[in-house]
Amino acid sequence: MNTFPHDDSKPPTASGLRMLYVEDNRLNAVLFEEAMRMRGDIELLCFETMAETMDFLQTESAWVPDFIVLDANLPDGTGYELLNKLRARNELRNTPAFMCSADAYADDLERAREAGFVGYWTKPLDLTQVNKDIDHWRNTPR
Repeated sequence: MNTFPHDDSKPPTASGLRMLYVEDNRLNAVLFEEAMRMRGDIELLCFETMAETMDFLQTESAWVPDFIVLDANLPDGTGYELLNKLRARNELRNTPAFMCSADAYADDLERAREAGFVGYWTKPLDLTQVNKDIDHWRNTPR
């Protein structure tokens, strides 16, 4: 799990953190949901595809995440493609995004950094590191 330096992200909401997680493996999504629920300060929405994610954001434009977590491989594209679509939306242009994947070679990490991800969480997740990264980005002035 790696965090990349990034300095121009938007601050979290005052009432807690909104997190968007796009993961096509239901078991991984359920485990992540449970871990975030245990924190008590995360409002988490999970989707399985790029299409579901973009449809939701189009219809629920008032819901804006403070963090984005994307699986590298989705049924209808990649996390990189989805990040590009999300970045095209003004309200998500600077939202911290983490890649979440079992692919963890040096070139995977570099590609993610170059694509604009602030960190790379490898599966299986190290929840201690995930929580540290969330707290870091939550408390980082932007």
